[in-house]
Amino acid sequence: MKDITVQELQVKMNNKEDFFLLDVREQMEYNLFNLEAKLIPLGELSNHFKELEIYKDKEVIVHCRSGKRSAVAKELLMRQGFRNVKNLLGGVLAWIDMKNP
Repeated sequence: MKDITVQELQVKMNNKEDFFLLDVREQMEYNLFNLEAKLIPLGELSNHFKELEIYKDKEVIVHCRSGKRSAVAKELLMRQGFRNVKNLLGGVLAWIDMKNP
């Protein structure tokens, strides 16, 4: 499944497209900077599959700090039957770089 760049995510946000944004970082990271996504740390993700089922057929974009944890989360979600999961390439670091060239 195709992943997504920060530029592509920015366009989706600007166009108010319908997607679910999931942050799999830790609470302290989220407190420092966030994209107003739903926070579920990667280590807790498997405990939340049931509540996330409503997004199974929706576009789900997962992000973390650099893209590594979100890549793992993407795989976990896909194994649970999520059909349209994308990893935000470069994560929050790439987002900050885009906003502060």
